[in-house]
Amino acid sequence: KDNIWKPRYAIALLLTMSLSLSSGGSSTRASSSSLTAATERTRRPIVTGTSVLGIQYAGGVMLAADTLCSYGSMAKYKDARRLISVNSKTLIGGGGEYSDFQAIRDLLKRNALEDKCTADSLYEDDTNASEECAKEVWNYLRAVMYNRRNKMNPLWNDLVVAGFTGSGDDSVPFLGYVDKIGTTYEDNFIATGFGSYLAIPILREKYRADLEEGEARALLEDCMRVLFYRDCRALNRIQIAKVTKEDGVLISDPYEIETDWKSASFVEPKGQLDGDGGW
Repeated sequence: KDNIWKPRYAIALLLTMSLSLSSGGSSTRASSSSLTAATERTRRPIVTGTSVLGIQYAGGVMLAADTLCSYGSMAKYKDARRLISVNSKTLIGGGGEYSDFQAIRDLLKRNALEDKCTADSLYEDDTNASEECAKEVWNYLRAVMYNRRNKMNPLWNDLVVAGFTGSGDDSVPFLGYVDKIGTTYEDNFIATGFGSYLAIPILREKYRADLEEGEARALLEDCMRVLFYRDCRALNRIQIAKVTKEDGVLISDPYEIETDWKSASFVEPKGQLDGDGGW
């Protein structure tokens, strides 16, 4: 009797094993876990950029950012450009997860192309007049970031929007901030990331409403230099961008700012200990 049941038990076991395996040799349990992984949310940023600085000056708005993106604590990508033109009136800079910033850039470019294709005129001057102003882009990004936050899948970015709001001679400079949960505000100068701790005090001390373009650029370079000294995710290779009524959006090529490491706090041994490199 035992000899009769043993072959039947073996056949049933083989049949069960064959049914539990899907094509390619993977089990149904592995298949279900792969489906679960496909719907996971971004829980923390991976490749990140640091501070973006913005300032209003007489005649326009200026932004500054470095070109470093860090993979965790490793300074990996040194030509990641984080200042982009949305249209002839608007410029944005972004810190945080770089892939999310690229997604925002593509979204804004798609909207700008749709506006141009659906404009009432084919002439460039008339098309530019119908473009979204900086404040409209800022409000749109607020809604996008808040919507993604409510879906528990935020875009991990802090954005600075610069440009002009209004039309024609009535347009005025605009500078606004949007974070990953949709919090927004406007100001005469803005800093994100580590810059909100180190650059804001410098901007508060030296800002004037009648700053000339050269003075605004020098002030932003001073702030970026301090961030390079004190922020381990910063780089001395930066970009400067500006928006003016006359020239629209202009973004510089990356360049390196001068640094000086002769300060006593950089030269003297830490902890007054000679030679061991300790703090």
